[in-house]
Amino acid sequence: MSDFQPAKKRIDVSVGESVRTIRELQELSQNELALLTGISQSTISAIENDRVRLGVERAKVLAIALKCHPGVLAFPGWRLPAEQAA
Repeated sequence: MSDFQPAKKRIDVSVGESVRTIRELQELSQNELALLTGISQSTISAIENDRVRLGVERAKVLAIALKCHPGVLAFPGWRLPAEQAA
């Protein structure tokens, strides 16, 4: 495994883009996600358009509905400090 090299990051993804992308990959509409989470469709839209902060509690609720880790939603561009210089 010493030949392993992580892929280089090509684009920055915002929190809202991360939420939207994962929702769309699961083939859910904003209305369907709203029904699953109890978060209003207008708030989901605002999150996806980066007009409203996601927040820890919303990240947890959305992560359960989207079957992913909350960190994937809340920190889409996070890397280890050693990786930032690379």
